[in-house]
Amino acid sequence: MIGNNQKWLENNTFHHGEFWDILKLVEEKEKKGLKISLCIPTLNEEKTIGKEVLILRSELMERYPLIDEFAVIDSGSTDKTLEVASNFGADVYLASDILPEVGDKRGKGENLWKAIHQLKGDIICYVDADISNIHPRFVYGLIAPLIRKNEVQYVKAFYDRPLNYSSGLRSSGGGRVTEILIRPLFSLFYPELTNIVQPLSGEYAARREVLEVIPFPIGYGVETSHLLDLYEKFGLEAFAQTDLDRRVHRNQTTNALGKMSFGILQTFFNRLHAQGKIDQMPNMETFYRRFEVDDGVYNQIIQEVIEEERPPMIDIEGYRNRNQ
Repeated sequence: MIGNNQKWLENNTFHHGEFWDILKLVEEKEKKGLKISLCIPTLNEEKTIGKEVLILRSELMERYPLIDEFAVIDSGSTDKTLEVASNFGADVYLASDILPEVGDKRGKGENLWKAIHQLKGDIICYVDADISNIHPRFVYGLIAPLIRKNEVQYVKAFYDRPLNYSSGLRSSGGGRVTEILIRPLFSLFYPELTNIVQPLSGEYAARREVLEVIPFPIGYGVETSHLLDLYEKFGLEAFAQTDLDRRVHRNQTTNALGKMSFGILQTFFNRLHAQGKIDQMPNMETFYRRFEVDDGVYNQIIQEVIEEERPPMIDIEGYRNRNQ
């Protein structure tokens, strides 16, 4: 197992610097006849979305035609997110307007799922909207392994702490939820997936044919479910990951991370049961409980968190018929 893990890390872990020649990537993309779509899911991101659209569009559509389609899919922003994104050249859509016959649900996963229907690319790259140090590497670093390696189906980003420094090997990992929750769970039930340095990263790219056959939780569990479902279908060899160096973004509060972890756990236990790793599902609560102290008085805050899921897009009649 250890030998196989090391082989995978050597063959399927990249650094964005390996793909600096964007013109060469464009030539390889065109030779293979691939179309590539970029999607940014948004909700009230007017402060950062303009810079992201400007840089990614100017470098990866106008200077180098690596991206064929660039869309912002929004959950119903109440600020100027859509206006700013449109002014800087992105196609903008409300998630509620896409596949209206299946209804509207609020959540990042909903936007990602509906992007599969709205966008036309053979490869879809997802990038979060809150990156303040945005750079083209956040896109070409994820797309390149899919262009170059036909066996790769899904590419995750990792950042901030490179695996290898000139002074020697240094510990690398993800954020707080990854290290405290996801990595222990993967170590227990899916040890091969611990090779993914940052399983919860919001930047990844995948082939349409794998995205359309997996369900999408609409909330916090979407990144976790992708890894578990695709690992079950295709194994570790379907994955790759790219070191994007550094990512600067808005940090979540501890309370927000607790709520996120609660939602992820719902998704994780559902997958354990569906994949036969546990025989019987417990009756899981959907209310997340935490405490706040106000002037010496302890108050329990109760929030309902339900990890609803959208079915595989290929099961939606409107998607199957969209080109007819």
